[in-house]
Amino acid sequence: MSSNPLLHFSGLPKFNEIKPEHMSPAIDSLIAQGRALVEELATSQVTPTWENFALKLEDQSEKLGRAWSQVGHMNAVVNSPELREAYNDNLQKLTDFGSDLAQDERLYAKFKAIQASANFKELSPTQQTIINHEVRDFKLGGAELPANQKARFKAISEELSKLSSKFEENIMDNTNDFTHLITDVDDLAGLPADAIEAAAEAATAAGKTGYLFSLHFPSYLPVMQYAENRELRETLYRAYATRASELSKQEWDNTSLISDILKLKKEEATMLGFNNYAELSLATKMADTPKQVADFLNTLAQRAKPYAERDMEELLAYAKKLDLADMQAWDVGFVSEKLRQDKYAFSDQEVKQYFPEEKVLAGLFKVTETIFGVQVRKAEASAWHQDASFYEISDSANKPIAYFYLDLYARQNKRGGAWMDECISRRKKATGLELPVAYLTCNFSAPVGNKPALFTHDEVTTMFHEFGHGLHHMLTQVEEYGVSGIKGVEWDAVELPSQFMENFCWEWEVLRNMTAHVETGAQLPRELFDKMIAAKNFQAGMQTVRQIEFSLFDMRLHGDFDPNGKLTALDVIDQVRDEVAVLRPPKWNRFPNSFSHIFAGGYAAGYYSYKWAEVLSADAYSLFEELGVLSDEAGSRFKNEVLAKGGSRPAMESFIAFRGREPSMDALLRHNGMGD
Repeated sequence: MSSNPLLHFSGLPKFNEIKPEHMSPAIDSLIAQGRALVEELATSQVTPTWENFALKLEDQSEKLGRAWSQVGHMNAVVNSPELREAYNDNLQKLTDFGSDLAQDERLYAKFKAIQASANFKELSPTQQTIINHEVRDFKLGGAELPANQKARFKAISEELSKLSSKFEENIMDNTNDFTHLITDVDDLAGLPADAIEAAAEAATAAGKTGYLFSLHFPSYLPVMQYAENRELRETLYRAYATRASELSKQEWDNTSLISDILKLKKEEATMLGFNNYAELSLATKMADTPKQVADFLNTLAQRAKPYAERDMEELLAYAKKLDLADMQAWDVGFVSEKLRQDKYAFSDQEVKQYFPEEKVLAGLFKVTETIFGVQVRKAEASAWHQDASFYEISDSANKPIAYFYLDLYARQNKRGGAWMDECISRRKKATGLELPVAYLTCNFSAPVGNKPALFTHDEVTTMFHEFGHGLHHMLTQVEEYGVSGIKGVEWDAVELPSQFMENFCWEWEVLRNMTAHVETGAQLPRELFDKMIAAKNFQAGMQTVRQIEFSLFDMRLHGDFDPNGKLTALDVIDQVRDEVAVLRPPKWNRFPNSFSHIFAGGYAAGYYSYKWAEVLSADAYSLFEELGVLSDEAGSRFKNEVLAKGGSRPAMESFIAFRGREPSMDALLRHNGMGD
């Protein structure tokens, strides 16, 4: 068993050695160790303390979490039938173990005993926070339920885990399955040369002649933005908008999973004494009640909707000029891009030529180094795929403080989207300080032909966003596992560092030094940058109400909505659109069926967090606007009061310590051109 790479805890993961057959033996061993430790601690007659009780549980939790993070990550980025089977088998074992742990009244009583003891005040504030979180989480995990209800509560947890995994798999399988072959290059008029070249390479790789398109974003998005072939746009849009629904292949239909997930979450919340799942979700967030969230979203909607209506009127008028008076959903991206080019005299494709991967990464690292006083350099480590690379972050004394893996390109058998996840968390152990390691994953266009990978400005912004999450994990100074990095941070505050970092993508002194034209090497011209700034808030009103639409839909599904009633999730989103939307998709659009954020990604009754945290991030960035974009003074304050503290104190306390006051919505509205 000692040769199992998943049971290697003294350094970086051995990704070059991990195979699906290693997963069950490793997880079985760690769960068995965990159960043995629980029995030992639960039956001990010794008075529980941080050292003899909480720390021992934390040590075991860290080992299991580290092994599972490697399994889960590989399942997301190099998925295979064997790996998926191993992942799902062990997911159920872990859920079972986690449910048993959360419901163990003996452990719960010992945590409460520590909390109530005279020695509690002698613990560090961080240790006190962890104990308080444990007591709260035992309540939310069903520890106080009557014995005859615990089995049902556990069964719900296990079923939700299984359904969420299946929901994500259906989307991935449907996305991977769809391809559309074009044989005549004349049908690709308007598409950028690199998109055509990528489609030709995809066709060749599939053993076909022509141009092969898929629903992966680097293939899908250029078609929706640039293809003059309306039929091609409709074909891809229809396939994308009906993924994992009854309008696609039956075996991938998520409709019944949505219903089952909502019913189970409602039942789970009711068992814990909440009126609905939204109330349960907010028990661990900054926002206090569903009404507070709804009021926040409705206030934002009132401010944004007039701008959204103005955007829509402009778009419809321009569509008529393009002989698209009957503008459909598959025309919106195309018309918007034409309008932007006409209005601001540039295109995304033109800008993209100035953002080769190497310059973008150098620019991102330069910002990080300047404001946070660290250094970022490439390092060596085994990885799961040839596309993945590895980096080290060191302090001003050149001492390593963190590491991260970077996996940037879209490919088959890789989950869509972009995310940061924890590989190893910073914590102090008997053997010394364990340094944090992060996974940073995106789905950008890979290099085509002999050119480097080129990124759109949106993709550059996405990279800064995910790196912000990574910095939250990597620059923490917390040494206790339970609240190190992003752990313990309220979900509606976790987007603060990520959205904060996006702001630098709109600063001339940052962008000019991270650009080099792929053919000439020239920097981004100031004239083009000024056009980008002028267009920064292009359709900001429409984009804002779209985010509000998703957020309200999420809160209502998990709030007053009766999953056993006559209304469906589609009915709910239609009702929300009646109130806030200015753009209505076709009736056959099945957006809920691929809304993995709330059905598979942990954002249930929490999607509003993006807008909630955007208020925090915009206001936080306003200090940099006051002191200087690359101010090391402001950077040091942000690092020390927000990033370093992790989840060791409430996010609002961290924000106030950084900014000197509570957050205001004004900066967000100003940044989005809606400040008047």
